[in-house]
Amino acid sequence: MTLNELRYIVTLAQEQHFGRAAERCYVSQPTLSIAVKKLEKELGVALFERSKTRVQATPLGEKIVAQSQLVLEQSAAIKDIASAGKDQLASPLSVGAIFTIGPYLFPHFIPQLQHLAPGMPLYVEEGYTATLRQRLRKGELDAIIIALPFTEPDVVTQPLYDEPFVVLMPAGHPLSQQEIISPNQLTDDNVLLLGEGHCFRDQVLEACPDLQLTMEKEAGGGSIRTAADGSSLETLRHMVASGLGITVLPLSAATASQYASGLLETRPFTAPGPRRTIALAWRASFPRHRAIDILREAISQCHLKEA
Repeated sequence: MTLNELRYIVTLAQEQHFGRAAERCYVSQPTLSIAVKKLEKELGVALFERSKTRVQATPLGEKIVAQSQLVLEQSAAIKDIASAGKDQLASPLSVGAIFTIGPYLFPHFIPQLQHLAPGMPLYVEEGYTATLRQRLRKGELDAIIIALPFTEPDVVTQPLYDEPFVVLMPAGHPLSQQEIISPNQLTDDNVLLLGEGHCFRDQVLEACPDLQLTMEKEAGGGSIRTAADGSSLETLRHMVASGLGITVLPLSAATASQYASGLLETRPFTAPGPRRTIALAWRASFPRHRAIDILREAISQCHLKEA
């Protein structure tokens, strides 16, 4: 058996579809199918149940896939150890960030990082926390930028900065007459939120519990309007600019607006206002400590935590 074969069965178990798994592994579907059958023949067991619409791991296959995942993680650790003997700022660094951080942090810290480590190639991507977590575990990302809480075995998590939440509203909105806003005042307005499954939505509802109560009382017809699934903070800003309501955003997202001056306004919450803690996470076995230090320094120079 080979590492490629193990990667194929792990990916197939995740996708439950030969075509999508082959696409993720950058091979043709026949190549992946033949490799899976070869491994099944070598092991003498069926790893997957196949139907016209779905591919599902057998009970024994699930155990083998789980062990294969561990093997792949350890093989990535071997590469990390080998790279430690080289210039730690010469090899590429792969960094991921959640969707509500990446668009607002990347433009600031990438120039800083290029200044601090001009010879280190950088690859960045955005994703959901769960996706970034898996890609970090598999060695496909070297570090990820997420919002706390975040826990993962054998992963180091270090807070970077706190970022306050603010209320974004159209210019001239009644709340704009106030210098600060209490969370319980939002229930009188049409509040726009991200769709289900976004961690920032959960953070807003936790910070503004009255919104959650309103949603529970008026499910399906209340004053809380939810943007479509898969929407972004940019979608919420467009909706607010169109006069559809108000929203709560991280400060970095609220102040990144490209709208004409005077179209949107922001207001802070009463102290202690809701906020989130942004953190950096990397595998404990990742040997390029200098690269992590430089990454952390570049982010610290962005001053995004300032109100």
